[in-house]
Amino acid sequence: MSFTIAIIGRPNVGKSTLFNRLVGQKLALVDDEPGVTRDRREGQAKLYDLDFTIIDTAGLDEGAKGSLTARMQEQTETAIELADALMFVIDARVGLTPTDRAFADFARKANKPVVLVANKAEGKHGELGAMESYALGLGDPVQISAEHGEGMGDLHEALSALVPATSEEDDEAEDDEDISEEEAAQRPIRVAIVGRPNAGKSTLINHLLGEERLLTSPEAGTTRDSIAVEITWQGRQFRVFDTAGLRRRSRIEEKLEKLSVADALRAVRFAEVVVMMMDAQNKFEEQDLRIADLVEREGRAIVLAVNKWDLVERKPNQISQLRTDADHWLPQVKGAPIVAVSGLMGEGIDRLMIAIQQAYAVWNRRLPTAALNRWFEQAIQASPPPAVSGRRLKLNYITQVKARPPSFVLFCSRADAIPRSYLRYLTNSLRETFDLPGTPIRITLREKANPFAHKRKRPS
Repeated sequence: MSFTIAIIGRPNVGKSTLFNRLVGQKLALVDDEPGVTRDRREGQAKLYDLDFTIIDTAGLDEGAKGSLTARMQEQTETAIELADALMFVIDARVGLTPTDRAFADFARKANKPVVLVANKAEGKHGELGAMESYALGLGDPVQISAEHGEGMGDLHEALSALVPATSEEDDEAEDDEDISEEEAAQRPIRVAIVGRPNAGKSTLINHLLGEERLLTSPEAGTTRDSIAVEITWQGRQFRVFDTAGLRRRSRIEEKLEKLSVADALRAVRFAEVVVMMMDAQNKFEEQDLRIADLVEREGRAIVLAVNKWDLVERKPNQISQLRTDADHWLPQVKGAPIVAVSGLMGEGIDRLMIAIQQAYAVWNRRLPTAALNRWFEQAIQASPPPAVSGRRLKLNYITQVKARPPSFVLFCSRADAIPRSYLRYLTNSLRETFDLPGTPIRITLREKANPFAHKRKRPS
């Protein structure tokens, strides 16, 4: 079990900046506005030869019972319970505040090792504030600047006394490299849950986890960071990313929301399967269609989830009507699995998890060359490419160059003259013949080399 450290402190002292520094990526949103972090976020940290799990938490703050602020503090308290040690962070430029003193007592009561970190300690003002922190009684402060990477050696020295030595392990590749179907079946499936604000994304993930791991609220925009959680379902591993709701660009005004949207888009690019959640009472709205188009352009497998199904009046043939509507509004991912769910009640969760695995398997599929060639000949015979300017277009052969998603190269003459409508015909025919529902299909045109191009025309 990895040694776990929780970063705690009042809002806006630089906890998320320190988290990003330690994990080596900008995973947590950072902004000058207090309270940006709401859910707790875990990451694998590395500081020189030390490897450990780090938890970024919401700023310790007081709020009325049941309020969003109070539930943010509950998330922080849970992180403290899970941690083996704490990093208590203060803002050295501001110096000690009454809130710092109150929560230093809170940290002591946790009865766990505490490393006092004076962040933003660069310059004369920062050094004075760091000296003040001795009054907290938590030992010598480690003076750092998380933003500029200063003081990391001192932090390493302080943590070395706590973090046990670990053997180095190779990091698993997290890209779209082509892998075998057997290997794909063993890897954790990376899943991003996306959709408009308040579609119920966090509620669904909480039900999968069986705990209130992510904050939920009737207020749109509760989730800001893309939070990754590990889920095991019927023996299969999943890494699921909850994301901020995606609104139309014209309605995104605040800087923080722009950062949240950018974070959600990064989660889509990192994912292998994207679950697009829609509100059952307002499905297939313009923004839903834009999100689905984004997922298709990024080449990710897609599953459509119609959430809050428990609020819909039941009528005959509702599911088949959903299938018809999906194929009408989203022809670019025709046949994508669509599942009616209720994240709150747990309805349809098993069907959703099965659909994710099926979409992932299709996304990783490689087609047999012989079968692909037979299909290609039959498709051309059934509907030959149109002549352009009286000249026939010649399609020579097609080959699959990669999976994730299924991608093909079509060798032909006059690639620029082949109509997009004919490529759509070939794409739809591929879907139907080889059972590739929903997944993006890439067909790249390439002109076959002219064997006589090197022979110059003789002068007359």
